[in-house]
Amino acid sequence: MEAGKIKCPECGKMFSLDDAGYANILKQVRDSDFDQQLQQRLELAEADKRNAVALAKEKAGAKSQKAGAVKDAKILELKAKLDASEVAQDLAVTRALGTVEKERDELSNMLKLSETKLSQELQEAAAKKNTEIQKLKAKLDANDVAQKLAITEAVNGIEKERDELKNGLQQAELEKQLAVTSLKDKYETQIKDRDDAIERLRDMKARLSTKMVGETLELHCETEFNRIRATAFPEAYFEKDNDASTGSKGDYIFRDSDAANTEIVSIMFEMKNENDTTATKKRNEDFLKELDKDRSEKGCEYAVLVSMLEPDSELYNTGIVDVFHRYPKMYVIRPQFFIPMITLLRNAAMNSLEYKTELALVKEQNVDVTSFENDLDNFKTAFGKNYNLASKKFQTAIDEIEKSINHLQKTKDALLGTDRNLRLANDKAQDVTVKKLTRRNPTMAAKFEELKG
Repeated sequence: MEAGKIKCPECGKMFSLDDAGYANILKQVRDSDFDQQLQQRLELAEADKRNAVALAKEKAGAKSQKAGAVKDAKILELKAKLDASEVAQDLAVTRALGTVEKERDELSNMLKLSETKLSQELQEAAAKKNTEIQKLKAKLDANDVAQKLAITEAVNGIEKERDELKNGLQQAELEKQLAVTSLKDKYETQIKDRDDAIERLRDMKARLSTKMVGETLELHCETEFNRIRATAFPEAYFEKDNDASTGSKGDYIFRDSDAANTEIVSIMFEMKNENDTTATKKRNEDFLKELDKDRSEKGCEYAVLVSMLEPDSELYNTGIVDVFHRYPKMYVIRPQFFIPMITLLRNAAMNSLEYKTELALVKEQNVDVTSFENDLDNFKTAFGKNYNLASKKFQTAIDEIEKSINHLQKTKDALLGTDRNLRLANDKAQDVTVKKLTRRNPTMAAKFEELKG
C-alpha cells in the first residue's frame, strides 16, 4: 500500500488521504462514538427521570389512598357509633369533639409531611441529575479542542434535556400540588361535615332539659346492663325503683340470688348528670345522704352513685371511689365503671355465699324454734283465756243455782206455810157445827129447827 493511499473496504478502490482528511475521518469516528455514548447517557437519564417521577407519584398516591382509607374507616366508625344509639349521644359528644379535632390535626400534619417529603424527593432527583451532568461535563472537558465543540453542543442538548426535566419535574410538582389540594379539600370537607355534626350534637345537648339529661344516663346504664344480662346475670333483678311510699326513691335496684333463692348481693343505684351549660353546678356530696336513706328503706346492702358531676375532679376521675367514711357500703363511680362495679360486688359476695347460706339455715332453725315457742305461748294464752272464761261461766252458774235454791227454799217455805194454814183452816172447818153457828143467831136457830121439824 502506498503512503497516503487508503483502500476502500467497500469498493476496493485506492484513494489519497492527507492529514486534514485523516483528521476529518478521525473526528467523524469520534463524533459517532461520542453521540452513541451521549445518547445512551441521555436515555438512562430520561429513564431515571421517569422512574423518579412515577415513584414519587406512586408514593404520593399510596399515601393519599392509605390516609383516605384510614380516614374513611374512622368516619364510618364514628358515623356507626353516632347512628347506633341516640342514648349514647350525650356521652359521646365530649369524646367525639376531642377525637375528631385530634384526627383533623393529625390529617393536616400528615398532609404537610407528605408535601415536604415529596418535595424533598423531587429535589433529590433533580440534584442527582445535575450531579450526573456535571460529571459528564468533567469527562468531556478532558478531550481535545475538537471534542469540546461537540461537547458544547452535547452540553447544550443535555441542558435542554435538563430544562425539559425541570419542566417535567415542575409539571409533576404541579400535579402533586393539585392532588394534594384535592385531597386536602376532600378531607377539609369531611372535617367540616364532622364539625357540623359535632355542632348539631352540641345544639341538641344544649336543648336537652335537666330531666332528659338524667334519663339519658339512666338509659345508657340500662342498655349496658341488658347487653350482658343473659350471659352474666341471667337470674338477676334490675329494674327501676318505682316505690315512693317512703317519700323518696332511687333510680334502679339490682338484686341477685342463687338457686336456693338465697340473696347474693343487692345494690341501690342513683344516676346523676347535668348539662355543661347549667349555671348552678351540683356536687356528688349533695346526693349521698338521700341515697343512703333509700338504700336502708329498700333493704339493699350496697349503694352506688353513677355520676357525671364534677367532671374535672381528679378524685372521681381516677376510678371507683368509696365513701365509707361518710356512709357504709357506698361508692361513687363514672358510667364506664357501671358494669365492673356490679361484677366486683357480686364476685365479692359469692365468696361469702356459703356463710350466708349457713347463717340463713341457722336463722331458719331459730325461726322454727321461735315459732314453736310462740305457738306454745299462744296455746297457753288461749287455753288460759278459755279456762278463765269457763271458770267465770261456772261460777256464774253456781251463783245462779244458789239463787235458784234460795228462791226455791223461799217457795218451799211459802208452800209449807200455806199447807199449815190450810190444815189449820181444815181443822177449823171440821170443828164448825150448826149448833156453834146458831149459838148467837136465834133466827138461824129457828130456821134450822123448822127444817128439822
